[in-house]
Amino acid sequence: MAWGLQWAGLVPVGWICCDLGSHVGGFVDALLQAGAAKVYAVDTCYGTFAWTLRNDPRVVLKERANALHVELPEKVRLATADVGWTKQERSLPKALSLAESGGYVLSLMKPQYEALPEETIRGKGKVRDDALPAICDRVTRLLETLGQPFRGPARTPFLGGKGKNPEYFILIGPIG
Repeated sequence: MAWGLQWAGLVPVGWICCDLGSHVGGFVDALLQAGAAKVYAVDTCYGTFAWTLRNDPRVVLKERANALHVELPEKVRLATADVGWTKQERSLPKALSLAESGGYVLSLMKPQYEALPEETIRGKGKVRDDALPAICDRVTRLLETLGQPFRGPARTPFLGGKGKNPEYFILIGPIG
């Protein structure tokens, strides 16, 4: 996840951040290593979050909390999102609502959750390579409707879904 911060050009030193879909804490760890002052870690799971991060005083852990419905006591400078099983059209508006004016949203887009049934190889959990441009185009059209400056989707150097599918970063901001 540090690669995403580097790609986005974000240096969150002293920032208050949140991570939607924290699970074990990949984005949270990257944010803390990059100097974030506080990170709200939100996930529906319980007991999966890394022990070292769980005990870090800069982390406010919100387990058993749905990222699409969470409320935070303050706005954040950066909201990161890696919310499996959830389309960007549902997660991005929520992430935007948590960020302060001038802030950012950095989202990891997983094509397998954006794909139409005919764009996948049935029963394999794999998106067809020829469907990736159409999926990215749909997400780009969604981004255009949000009325904020954005970059991406930009392909990451790693594969998700047990190495089956490419993943893409999206940066929104600075938010007006």
